Amino acid sequence: MTGGKVIGGVDEAGRGCLLGSLVVAGVSASPSGVRRLKELGVRDSKKLSPRKRESLYPEIFKAAEKVCWASIPPAEIDAVVFRGERLRKLNYLEAVYFARVVDQLEVGSVIVDASDVFPERFARDVSGNLRSRCKVKATHKADRDFTVVSAASIVAKVERDRQVALLKREHGDFGSGYPSDPATVSFFAEWLKTGAPLPRFVRKSWRSWSRYRASIQRRPEAKGA
Repeated sequence: MTGGKVIGGVDEAGRGCLLGSLVVAGVSASPSGVRRLKELGVRDSKKLSPRKRESLYPEIFKAAEKVCWASIPPAEIDAVVFRGERLRKLNYLEAVYFARVVDQLEVGSVIVDASDVFPERFARDVSGNLRSRCKVKATHKADRDFTVVSAASIVAKVERDRQVALLKREHGDFGSGYPSDPATVSFFAEWLKTGAPLPRFVRKSWRSWSRYRASIQRRPEAKGA
């Protein structure tokens, strides 16, 4: 291990998507490792092209002490959203998985990108699910402000993009998978018109499905015109 205090960073990718797993990733690095990540151009994954993220991915492994990730499958996301228990919805599920990743990093302190509107609550939820002793700092825009979290955001995004690519290979091009994408809307509107059950890789608890169904019913061809 290189000299200096090792710190961890954790972020997720795919929270707002209609399909596929939500991926939580963690990266730990020493001060020299963080400097190397900065030199490589590591920053918030949303500010980087897919090609740049892919090129940085193996370099992050070289500069970091540890890299790990975990996937939350659609069925598990649906279970907590449908159940709808107060304070036990998606934010809490993410906190559980953030804690699992933090435990794998084996660091004394970690910075996490807060999913909750109240970062302090998210930090408490992560800490409450830890098996190890670790100081958790949660903040909004951590992927923008802390290089080690930026690196985690890249790992999470690359891993999720690879999973989505496999789904497209099997099911066809459904666009980005986000509700605002016209290609995604068109793909699943056509799927729903067939009357077939939603595929296992979608998050059935998302409200977008009811909007899609309503839009199909409003179409003239759906009314037999």
